[in-house]
Amino acid sequence: MYQSLLTEKLNQTLVITINRPQVLNALRRSLLEELKEVIAELQQDEEVLGAIITGAGDKAFAAGADIAELSDLSAEEAQEASIFGQGVFFDIENSRKPIIAAVNGFALGGGCELAMACHIRIASENAKFGQPEVNLGLLPGYGGTQRLPKLVGKGRATEMLITGDMISADEAFRMGLVNRLTTRGELLENCLETLRKAYSKSPLAIAHTLSAIQAGYSQTIGYEQEAQCFGKAIASEDGREGTKAFLEKRKAVFTGK
Repeated sequence: MYQSLLTEKLNQTLVITINRPQVLNALRRSLLEELKEVIAELQQDEEVLGAIITGAGDKAFAAGADIAELSDLSAEEAQEASIFGQGVFFDIENSRKPIIAAVNGFALGGGCELAMACHIRIASENAKFGQPEVNLGLLPGYGGTQRLPKLVGKGRATEMLITGDMISADEAFRMGLVNRLTTRGELLENCLETLRKAYSKSPLAIAHTLSAIQAGYSQTIGYEQEAQCFGKAIASEDGREGTKAFLEKRKAVFTGK
């Protein structure tokens, strides 16, 4: 049914798998459109009480956005792409049914942002997290500048965002970015067990709880600023150089223009 996603119902849980392992499950626009559709269907399916989002293969949950798709966008087009991606992740965050990110391997850039939009993050021991956009002369565009500080604190988030450094699963757990660690073989079952505990409660109470939590994070001005800055960064000389260098597999030479 979908080109970039696999979906499977396991009793009351919908498992959504990003299925682009050949490019480490990179998030292109068409994939985000499919994800938006799946999340909308999740809200309407009375037989399903929650969902798990994961990535195909052992190497990556999602290793960022598809840079080839973004590299030639104008500032206006890049800003629109950022706003669209933010909107998809808002749909996940605002879901009245719990959604868990089952993080296997790399969760970088847009992949890390996707995991942060989920209500809970459970990771395998080989997971790696990071927002490396600065290495390309860019910044996160799908909410990373907003959600990361709320999850790990301003200081730690700032360090990750301005250095572009990756962190291990252990470090992500210590920082509070990840709820729990498990082995790769037990990752899905661990997520299912967590959801089964939630399913034993009142679905209405769960929905109201998720809604109340999200109400505390409802300000949008930061996301609007992120989208504007993302557009400017893409269209800058440094943004063009950074994305070109990434695609050419060489070190970028930035000039501050």
